[in-house]
Amino acid sequence: MKVIKIGIAPQEKIRERMLAIAKGEIKPKASDPKVWFTSMRSLSQVLSDENRALLDVIRTSRPASISELADITGRKQGNLSRTLKTMSRYGLVKMEKNDRSVRPIAQAKRYQIMV
Repeated sequence: MKVIKIGIAPQEKIRERMLAIAKGEIKPKASDPKVWFTSMRSLSQVLSDENRALLDVIRTSRPASISELADITGRKQGNLSRTLKTMSRYGLVKMEKNDRSVRPIAQAKRYQIMV
């Protein structure tokens, strides 16, 4: 499983970088972060101890749905859905739709933080 590289920078710097990439002024390197947070605080909320444990359960148990994950973890399905939606926005979890359920898939085993 891959390593997700995470960058931390002020929103203004992230925006400047994205615009420079879009204009072709900067060509991102493979070693550059793919996920960006505006502060260590926002990163720590998304990758809290509880959420990293959740990612580990997803990796090892490979639940077929959010309700199965709720059964495994003892967490409420609504709470899990919100947490997984946030993680999905950052690319930490992929939400795979199957018929009438959604299967969470962890996208990495390790995270490298680059400031």
